[in-house]
Order: sequence, then C-alpha cells, then structure tokens
Amino acid sequence: MSVSLCVPPSFILASIPGLEAAHFWMAILLCSMYILAVTGNCAVLFIVKTEPSLHAPMYFFLCMLAAIDLALSTSTVPRALSFYWFNTSEISFSACLVQMFLIHTLSAIESTILLAMAVDRYVAICHPLRHPAILTNAATAKIGLVAMARGVLFFLPLPLLLLPLPFCSSRVLSHSFCLHQDVMNLACANTTPSVVYGLTAILLVMGLDAILICLSYVLILKAVLRLASWKERLKVFSTCVAHICVVLAFYVPLIGLSVVHRFGKDLAPLVHIIMGHVYILVPAVLNPIIYGVRTKQIQRRILNLIHIHSDRTAQ
Repeated sequence: MSVSLCVPPSFILASIPGLEAAHFWMAILLCSMYILAVTGNCAVLFIVKTEPSLHAPMYFFLCMLAAIDLALSTSTVPRALSFYWFNTSEISFSACLVQMFLIHTLSAIESTILLAMAVDRYVAICHPLRHPAILTNAATAKIGLVAMARGVLFFLPLPLLLLPLPFCSSRVLSHSFCLHQDVMNLACANTTPSVVYGLTAILLVMGLDAILICLSYVLILKAVLRLASWKERLKVFSTCVAHICVVLAFYVPLIGLSVVHRFGKDLAPLVHIIMGHVYILVPAVLNPIIYGVRTKQIQRRILNLIHIHSDRTAQ
C-alpha cells in the first residue's frame, strides 16, 4: 500500500455500493428530515422568545439545544445532499477537519446542556424553594458559555493531532461526513496518541455527563418516592418525561454509532451510513416534537400561529 508523505488533498465521502441509483431517493429522505429539523428548531426558538411564560431556565436550555441541533445538522446535511444529488464526493482535507471539529464540539456542548437540564429538574423537584435563586437567567447564560468552552477545549486537539499524520492511498470515508475515528483510520502512522486522547475526551465529556444525568435521576426518583400518593408521584415525575426522551434521543444514536465503529468493521457500508445520519438528524428532528407534545404553552402557541395563518389564507 502506498503512503502519502504529505497532507492528502481530499477525502472521498462514502457511497452505498451497488445502490448508487438510490442516492436521489436517499437525498429526498435526508432533505425532508433536515427541513423538519430546521423548521421545528426555528419554531422552538421563536416561540420561547415570544412567549413570556417560557422565559425560564429549562426553556432557555431548550433554545440552546435547538441552536446546537441547527448548527450540527447544517454543518453536515447540505454537504451530504450535494454529494447524493450532484455526485460531489470529494471533500478537502481542511474542510473535513473543520467539519469534524464542529460535529464533535457541538455534540459535547449538547451533552453538557442535557446535564444542565437534568440538574435543573433535580433542583426544581428536590429543592423547589431554592430553584429560582440557584438557576437564574444569569446562571443559565454562564452555563451555556461554560458548555461552549468545555466543548472547544476538549475537542479542538482532535483535528490538530491528525494534521501531522501521513495518510494512505485509500481516502474513502465510512460516512457522508467526517468523524475523528473515520479519518484517523485512514492514517498510515502510529495513531495511539489520537486514539487515547479521543477516547479520554469522550469519556470525560459524554461519559461523565451520562453518569451525572443518571445520578440526578436517581436522586429525583428517591424524592418522588417519598411523596404520599401515586398521583402526586406521577404528576411530579411527568415533568421529567420530555427531558428523559431527549436524553435517550441523543445518547442512543451516539452509543449505536460508537458500537458500529468499534465492532462493525464487517458490517455492510449501508449500516455505517444510516447510523451516521441517525446520529446527526434524529435528535434534531425529535427534540422539538418531544417538547412540543409535552409543553402546553408551546402547543398553544403553535395552534395560535396555525389559526392566524389559516385566517389570513381565508381572507
């Protein structure tokens, strides 16, 4: 196998062997999900901004999630659509590293915001009188800034560790976007530092966040079980259902993609491609739907907007 001693000019995005003719229809599905994600998350941002009753930490965190999902999907899906529709399969080395940085950093920020939302639920249920004093608007903004700084600091080294590596003649990725594990596997050099740092960063961010989220819900469950009646228990715990669903929508595809990368080398390329798109788009599509279904104020605002639009159309 020949080895390039310089930075490769580009990588090749993954296609589906034998199903190239289906790229058009796959792009239609991907585009539909992207439009749903953009519409839903923009609606969340608009509704929270214009509805005074939603000016609370939990919904500010929801706006942060919406902004992250918009950025994450927009940094990957348009490039994938260009590939599927116009067969522009090459992505430059620098663009690939930037996209990789954005994907991993935004995912880390989202994980931190999900942890902050779990802490918000814990304080609201276990220490309700102290909740307004602890989670103020200023504190919420500071948590958002810390989440951004944490994501950047932990995941900026990933593309930097790949810069000096020589790459093999094979430049074909496993997905229609760039991930650290994927690009790293194409290097023809010792990637131990990159492997160790990447695993450490994921464990210290996503892994630690998942443990702390579980701990928050253990404490919440203990507090809920101390309530006298089942009716009260269900009423209190129901305030956490939307957040639990959002956590699952984020972590299940993340774990699935990690398992495919670690143990799925013999799986069909289609599995890698589908898992990649699920990881990017499913949380972005589901988050607005979950909170739209579970939040009466958001439901009312959406219905009002639909009613106003229908009246204008009728006129």
